[in-house]
Amino acid sequence: MIRFDHIEVRFGEHTAIPELNLEVKQGEFFTLLGPSGCGKTTALRTLAGFIEPTKGEIYIDGQAATKLPSEKRSVGMVFQNYALFPSMSVWENIAFGLKVRKTKKMQTGALVAEIAGQVELTSEQLSKNVSELSGGQQQRVAIARALVLKPRILLLDEPLSNLDAKLRVQLREQLKNLQRELGITTVYVTHDQEEALTMSDRIAVFNHGVVEQVGTPEEIYNRSSTEFVCTFVGAMNKLSGEVVQRLQRGGGTALHPNKASYLRLEKVSLQPPANAADSIRLEGTVAERAYHGAHSTYTIDCSGSMIRALVPEGGAAPLAPGSRAELHIDPSSILQY
Repeated sequence: MIRFDHIEVRFGEHTAIPELNLEVKQGEFFTLLGPSGCGKTTALRTLAGFIEPTKGEIYIDGQAATKLPSEKRSVGMVFQNYALFPSMSVWENIAFGLKVRKTKKMQTGALVAEIAGQVELTSEQLSKNVSELSGGQQQRVAIARALVLKPRILLLDEPLSNLDAKLRVQLREQLKNLQRELGITTVYVTHDQEEALTMSDRIAVFNHGVVEQVGTPEEIYNRSSTEFVCTFVGAMNKLSGEVVQRLQRGGGTALHPNKASYLRLEKVSLQPPANAADSIRLEGTVAERAYHGAHSTYTIDCSGSMIRALVPEGGAAPLAPGSRAELHIDPSSILQY
């Protein structure tokens, strides 16, 4: 569906993207994930036609699109700040692109009504001024304005970043459900790892303009192919060489103490697992406990090495700071680089 073929993007002496090779499948929800300034938005804007690459080709449905103006690429774009017209009503904002296309009035009304229903905007809201809407409602207007033109591809540049945490969770579920119902190929830019993991079919992790890994959320999280991906996506314990040596002596013979070693917090158990043969026991002292509601995070002092463990609530009684604790670790869960 979409292919970046040896794309390079330079701004004067600065190379934002040295060489990007990437494919997005038809109907896929594909996320470009990475920290600020890593090149993900540049890649999205290059696909949209707002930036012309220095080298390489972009293909859409097998056709070269690099030289096509943005309005000829059949893409809908939703910006971080929504870019709505504050002096227009919601209806006028959604209909703006159709008006530019000189779509007939009756057809415009039908298309606006159809897309408004899909994004859960009421007829009462359609008559309001954009400034009268909440942030979440404005985001729906921006999505409706992009979708009403029936694009083949929907591009979203951090569309939830200006919303509060609870509303972000609610809207990302609605956005994913809408994308699934419409079956539209979607390229989504975010720096939020949880957003990427919960919404995406596949993720490309960017670092300094380079894609470090492409994979499903499970592959990115559990089988991070580089140290950057491992440390950027989710919370991690970095294990000291001494801890790795103790695990190696306990049965983790495949571990290398001289390598950088990481272990996700939920992979550390404070209770013996059902299959104890697969785990190695370490002893330590509880340094602190942080309560999060559904779970607690314990920091365990193992002979001077601090290891954090994520423990769901509702099991054993909480351990107080200063208590002795047993850590059970499966060496196969440790990622080394």
